[in-house]
Amino acid sequence: MNAKEINKISIKNFLMELNIHPVKDRGYYGLYCSPFRDEHNASMKVDYEKNLWMDYGANIGGTLIDLVMQIEKCDARKAISLFQQNEKLNNKGDFSFHGKKAAQNERTPAFIIQNIQEINNPALINYLLERGINVNIAKQHCKEINYLVNDKNYFAIGFQNDIHGYELRNKYFKGCTSKAPATNNISNDVCKVFEGFTDYLSYLTLKKTFHLKESSVILNSISNLEKAKIFIDSHNTIITYLDNDEAGQKATAYLKSFCKNLIDKSSYYSDHKDLNDYLKSKNNLKNNFANDVDENRNPEQANTYRRKR
Repeated sequence: MNAKEINKISIKNFLMELNIHPVKDRGYYGLYCSPFRDEHNASMKVDYEKNLWMDYGANIGGTLIDLVMQIEKCDARKAISLFQQNEKLNNKGDFSFHGKKAAQNERTPAFIIQNIQEINNPALINYLLERGINVNIAKQHCKEINYLVNDKNYFAIGFQNDIHGYELRNKYFKGCTSKAPATNNISNDVCKVFEGFTDYLSYLTLKKTFHLKESSVILNSISNLEKAKIFIDSHNTIITYLDNDEAGQKATAYLKSFCKNLIDKSSYYSDHKDLNDYLKSKNNLKNNFANDVDENRNPEQANTYRRKR
C-alpha cells in the first residue's frame, strides 16, 4: 500500500472506524470535532467528494495521510508505515494504530494517567541516553508517567505543559494528553524558543546546565505557536532553536513578522534536522558535551514500553 492508495481511502470511513462521527452531516461534507486537539465546537470539515479535510481551529488540513500525521503525532513516512502494518495485521479496515479507538462523541480521554514519579525505568533512561540527553537534567524537568490506553498499561517520559497536560515520549511512541506550549517567564529581556522538549533538554545538555537564565517557550508543536505568541512578543529579544525543515522555517518567518529583534540559531546546526540530532552527532564524535554514560546508564534493558500487570 503506497501513499496514493492510502489517500484514496475514505476519510469519513476512516474516522467512523475510530468511532468518530460528524456533529453535522450535510451529505457531501461533514463537520467534526477535531480528533487531534481538545475542542467542543465542530471546526473540522471533511469534504466527502474531494476526500480532504480542513481544521479551521488549527488552520491545517490535507489528505488522509496528513490527518493521521496529526492524530498519531508522526511524520508522513511513519503514517504510511502504520497503514502498511495495519494491512498486514488484518483486512477488516480496523485503523486502531495505537491499540485504541477514540470515542470522540463520548469525550472519553485517550490517556488515563495512573501514576507520576521520578524517571527510574531502565527503558526510559536508556531512551534518554540514546538521544544524548543528560539523565540528571531530564529528571529536573520531566517525570515518568504511567498511563492507561484502552485498559492497557504504558509508561513514558512526561513533560508538563501550561495547561497541566503532558507531552509523552518513549522509544516507540510520541503523543500528548493535551496540546499546549510550556512557558517559563524569567524576565522580559530574552526569550528562547524551542520546538520540542527534547530540543530544550538537548540545549541544556550542550550547555551543561540544569536551568536557563532567560525566559523560554517549548512549543511542543508548531501548531501551538499562536498560543505562545503573546508571551513571546512580550520579550525584547527572541532567540529561536527550531527545526531545519519547512515547518520550522515557516514558523521562524512568522515570528520575524512581529518580533523586532529575533536571532535565528538554526544555522548553527544547519547540517542536522534539529537540535537533538546535532547533540547526538556531537556525542558520536565523543565531544565534551557527551553524557557520562557510566554514571547514568542502567545495564538492565526493557523489551517493551507496555507495563505488565
